[in-house]
Amino acid sequence: MSQSDNTPLLSSRQGVSLLLPFLAVTTCFAMWGFANDITAPLVKAFSKIFRMSVTEGALVQVAFYLGYFCMAFPAAMFIQRYTYKAGVMLGLLLYGVGALLFVPAQWTGMYYPFLLAYFVMTCGLSVLETSCNPYIYSMGPEATATRRLNLAQAFNPVGALAGMWVAMHFIQARMHPLDSEARATLSEAEFDAIKNRDLWVLIQPYVYIGLVALVMLVIIRLLKMPRASDSGKSTGVFRTLVALLGRRNYREGVIAQFFYVGAQVMCWTFIIQYGTRLFMSEGMPEHEAEILSQRYNIGAMALFTCSRFICTWFLRYISPSRLLCVLGVLGVVLTIGAIFSTTVTGLYCLVGVSACMSLMFPTIYGIALTGLGEDVKVGSAGLIMSIIGGSVFPPLQGAVIDSGVSLGEIPAVNLSFFIPMICFAVVALYGSRTLKA
Repeated sequence: MSQSDNTPLLSSRQGVSLLLPFLAVTTCFAMWGFANDITAPLVKAFSKIFRMSVTEGALVQVAFYLGYFCMAFPAAMFIQRYTYKAGVMLGLLLYGVGALLFVPAQWTGMYYPFLLAYFVMTCGLSVLETSCNPYIYSMGPEATATRRLNLAQAFNPVGALAGMWVAMHFIQARMHPLDSEARATLSEAEFDAIKNRDLWVLIQPYVYIGLVALVMLVIIRLLKMPRASDSGKSTGVFRTLVALLGRRNYREGVIAQFFYVGAQVMCWTFIIQYGTRLFMSEGMPEHEAEILSQRYNIGAMALFTCSRFICTWFLRYISPSRLLCVLGVLGVVLTIGAIFSTTVTGLYCLVGVSACMSLMFPTIYGIALTGLGEDVKVGSAGLIMSIIGGSVFPPLQGAVIDSGVSLGEIPAVNLSFFIPMICFAVVALYGSRTLKA
């Protein structure tokens, strides 16, 4: 058994229960899940709207995850100087402002202002994750920290499911049905008219979620949230980081998280291209194939959500490292199935990969932070910076898809999943190495 069943999940601080702060912070997990997974399907949408290649469309993910990378250490310094609560509020402010920047981006009718809006928004998400993850981690005994973090993270895919559903019903389904080839033949005036209409459809959910983030900011401000092992004292971020990198579990955890996030973003972004190619090969129009592929993506997220709760329960009886290793190996096997199957079986394998991914982020996070004490704040920043993997890997996979290289009857989009397969192998190796440590 990995943890004692009698060990409490939450503690009290300053005579106040941490239950309400736990629930409020957990809501933020759902909010950044929404932002992450309304965005992934839009790589294909931006490619169509602006008549770009898959690689250019993947710049959405580059801008998105670059914000995580750039803001993680400033966020760590901020919460060391102030508190976790202040970090949550700053994150919500940047999240809301970034989402509302989609309005002026739409006015310009250009691609790059949208990338700027994504960057600002994800600077906010970076601050949120750098603040919320260690706050949850330190809300109770370390013996139950990984389980507590998995429980809070279980609500992340609830928000992600909402994001995918909104992307399908309020963006993809409402966009102009003209396919990519037909758009390429339009005159500039015709193209601009359709582009402006589609951009207006695209920005509306972001406006609403931006307003929700600002409302949540007010709620957090008014809520009494006692410090949870949060001294607010600065001990030198970079000096602490050097010491942390000398710890094998932490150093390799940052590497594993880098590869995991890359795999997650690739699987949830390019399942649309995978399914679209498959269904179009069966004679389905591109627009219908995209919407049907998004349904499979939503199914993958539903499986991810259920699996997160199931795996959190399993952590009562199985060590985090062992479960991480097993799911990493299963992820490799299912990705191989997606590569070599040219039928709907491959798509089912990609859906199944999400069940394996459900445990990975919070478990890698929890294992890497074990035993860090007050250094958990800086350690959290390093792990959030590793989310840059979501910016590095998708353009590589997009380049493979754009290359059109095939292996016999295996198309380029299938072959491109060799990249996430390698990422899952790295995660499995980390689970194995920490099991032996």
